[in-house]
Amino acid sequence: MIFKESKSIYLQIADRIMDEILLSVYEEEKRIPSVREYAAMVEVNVNTVVRSYDYLQGKEILYNKRGIGYFVSPDAKIRILKLRKGLFMKEELPEIFRQMHLLDISMDEVVELYNTYSQQKK
Repeated sequence: MIFKESKSIYLQIADRIMDEILLSVYEEEKRIPSVREYAAMVEVNVNTVVRSYDYLQGKEILYNKRGIGYFVSPDAKIRILKLRKGLFMKEELPEIFRQMHLLDISMDEVVELYNTYSQQKK
């Protein structure tokens, strides 16, 4: 895994795990790889993955069965979508709007591009 310098590694790993849950690599109520297994997969220190798992547990996306491992929480996909939507609306969208204003890009142009994108994804 290639990490960006602009964001903590443990958060990038958490994002990857959330992506994997959204893509059904890890199903709700199913076990995910152990901390050691995941650390080996992404080639980081075990403590970094522990922070990622703790973060996701705090967001109720993962839960720990003591002695057995970490599992994907029920409704994890809904929680992930809510979390990501909130972050996008709060952090990314204002910058997009600023750029649109600076570059004189209308909402109609964006809607047209979005509709074209949506048609290609079907």
